[in-house]
Amino acid sequence: MLSLSPTTLTGRLVRLEPLTEEHVDGLHRAVQDGHIHDLWYTSAPSPALTDVDVATKRDLADRGQMLPFAIRRLADDRLIGVTTFCNPLPAVPAVEIGYTWQAASAHRTGTNTEAKLLMLTHAFESWGCRRVCFRATWFNHQSRRAIERLGAVFEGRIRNDRVLKTGEVTDTAQYSITDGDWPAVRRHLHHLQAR
Repeated sequence: MLSLSPTTLTGRLVRLEPLTEEHVDGLHRAVQDGHIHDLWYTSAPSPALTDVDVATKRDLADRGQMLPFAIRRLADDRLIGVTTFCNPLPAVPAVEIGYTWQAASAHRTGTNTEAKLLMLTHAFESWGCRRVCFRATWFNHQSRRAIERLGAVFEGRIRNDRVLKTGEVTDTAQYSITDGDWPAVRRHLHHLQAR
C-alpha cells in the first residue's frame, strides 16, 4: 500500500534519511558545492533559502503530499543533496520521484543511481506501485540524461506547465518506469552499480 510514511533507505554508497530541520546546515554546504543553485533550471535552493526549502518540503510531508529525503554519502558521512517521493496517486498506485539535486562533487559517482535504485525498489516492492514517474525541466539536459540512463521511458513534452525560480514558464519532459519494466530496470541498475 502506498503510504508516504517516513522511512530510511540504506545502500552501499548512500543513506536516504527522512528530511528534518537538522539537515539544514549540511544541505546549506552541499548546495554550494559547484554552485548548482545558480543553474536556472534546477530545483536546488539558493544557500540563503535552504531552511525555507526544507520547511516547505516538511510541510508537504506533514500533509501526505511528499516524502522528502536528505541524501547522506556513507563514505564521509556528508550530506550531498535531496530527493523526494511526491505527487502520490494511491488509487493506481503510482508516485513521482523528483525535486532531486546533488552536490556537484557527487555527480557521476554512483550516488544518484543508488539513490534511485533504493527508491524504485521501495516503490515497486514495498508499496506495489504500478508506475513511477520522473519529470525534469525541458532544458535540464543533465537530469534528462540521468533519468534516461536509469531506463525510464520518455512519455512526452508537457508544454508550459512549469514556473521556474526565475519566474519563467517552461516545458517539462516526462518519463516513467512501470511495474512491467521494473525487473529489467532493476537488473540494469545493479549492472550500472557493479561497473
